[in-house]
This record gives sequence, C-alpha cells and structure tokens, in this order.
Amino acid sequence: MDYVLAMVVSLLIALITMPFLIKLANKVHFTDKPNKRKQHKTATPLCGGIALYIGFFISYFIFVSDTIPMIKQITVFVAATMIVAIGLIDDWYKTKGKEFPIFPRLVIQLLSAILVFKADIVFRGFTNPFTDNIIILNPTIQFLLTITWIFGVTTVINWSDGKDGLAGGLSLISAITFFLAAIILDQTGPALVSIMLVGAILGFLYYNRFPAKVFMGDSGANFLGFILSVTALDGAFKQTTVMSLFIPILALAVPIFDNLFVIIKRFLEGKPVYQADRSQIHFRLEEKGFSTVQVVNYIMLISLTFSAISIALLMLKN
Repeated sequence: MDYVLAMVVSLLIALITMPFLIKLANKVHFTDKPNKRKQHKTATPLCGGIALYIGFFISYFIFVSDTIPMIKQITVFVAATMIVAIGLIDDWYKTKGKEFPIFPRLVIQLLSAILVFKADIVFRGFTNPFTDNIIILNPTIQFLLTITWIFGVTTVINWSDGKDGLAGGLSLISAITFFLAAIILDQTGPALVSIMLVGAILGFLYYNRFPAKVFMGDSGANFLGFILSVTALDGAFKQTTVMSLFIPILALAVPIFDNLFVIIKRFLEGKPVYQADRSQIHFRLEEKGFSTVQVVNYIMLISLTFSAISIALLMLKN
C-alpha cells in the first residue's frame, strides 16, 4: 500500500499544482517562445519542473522516513533544490531570449553530485562474475565514477527534452524499470523513490503530452536526470552484481547512447559540445518525415524494449 500511496500523492500534487503554476507562469511571462529551432506554435509555460519537484518531495518526506537515513534525505533534497534552482535561472534567461552561461550550471551540477557522494551514495564496486568476490574500487575511482554518472545522466535527460512528452516519457520508463528492479532486489527505499517519481512524472505528462500545455524546462529535465541517477546509485548499482549494473544503463540506454553519439559528432565537426543543434535522434527522425507523436512513440518503444530486457535478465539471474 505504501507504494501505491506514494505514487498517488506525488501524482495528485503534480496534477493539482500545475494549473496554478501555468497561470502564474503566463502572468509573469515565464514562457518558452517559438523560434527557428523550437517549433511549438505559441508561448508555453516553463513551470513543469516546479510541479515535478513539489510533487516528488512532498511524497518523499512523507513516505521514506523509515527506509532512508535522514542525512541522505536532507542531502538529496538540498542537492536537488540546487539543481532545480539553477535550472530555473537558466529557464528565465531563455524566456528573455538570452543564453545563461555554462560555467555556473556546471559548478552547481558538480557540487550537487559531490554532496551526494559525501552522503555515502556511491558507486563502490562490483562482483567478479568468475569468483563472486566483491571488488571494491579505489576511493578516487569511486568518486570519479559517481560524479560522472550523476552529471552524465542529469545532462542526457536534459538534452533529450526536445519533443512534447519525450524526456518525461523516457524518465517514466526508467523510473518504472528502477521500481521493478528494486522490488526484485528487495530494496524498499529505492522502490519508494522510483514509484513516487513515476507518480510525479505521470502528473506532469498529463499536461505535457502533444500538444503540450507546459514544458518541464531545464529545471525539470535536470531534476529528473538527477533523481534517476541518485536512485540508480542507491539501488541497482549498490547490489554490485554484474547483472544489476546493466539495469540503469539499459533503462537509460536511449538518452545515454544517443547523446554520446551527439557529443562525438559535435567533437568531430569542431563544434562546442554544449552548442545546441538538431543532432539528437528525435530531430533526425523528424527530418525523415515522422510526426511528433510518431517520433515520441518510436523512441519510447526502443526505450521500453531495453528496459524490458534489463528486467528479464535480472529475473533470470535471480
């Protein structure tokens, strides 16, 4: 029942707060205007990330008190708040037709990741599949892998936010996958976090499905990526078995590998890695004649397939 309640609370809060946030965003002109790269037809509120944040954390503090140590709860809240805050500043610049500098975003994302590491949410090592011995990595390597994972997932979810319902849909599939994996691995805390994230995303997607009434903005995309990365570290990665290590990677396979392709392509073309273009899979499919709904459904199907494979492999192993 706790799982159901946690999901329902985050879902309802996201659903209920969104209309008020949309009205406020329109009033203060906190909206994303159409341009050559963004093809939505009207100015669209950028407040979806706030509803995700509120819905998730209200449910979070109600339901995880007995399953996650208080220091971890507070750390994740503070770090996620930093992520959302810098994302909102970035979004505000976009509403004015300006670009927010990259450096402050990088600093805040890295500081947030370091906070998580200091709270002992860490990629420690893995089990040798041939000897079943647990290999604990050097602390420096633990730090580098943890920071890279958090920063990387936060970034790729943000970069995947290019079509109505896409980043939310990919995050939804990943959160459901993490929930199922946590149930199989008997990890109550990560299961609760995953399912309340599912609820918040569903509440958001009700307003974000094509044609979107609201966008999540950088604040929402970075928030989802951050929470997903932390959930993986405190869930499947903590199990250390080789099979469990594949779960987060397969669940996030589409944004991870698509954006690795984008980074390599920009590098080879001599472009700045953070310079926005139309290299992502959703833009490439659009150029082939796919409609917005077809693009999102196609990518979601690929993501769902990878996630199903990860759960099937985990069930076979267990």
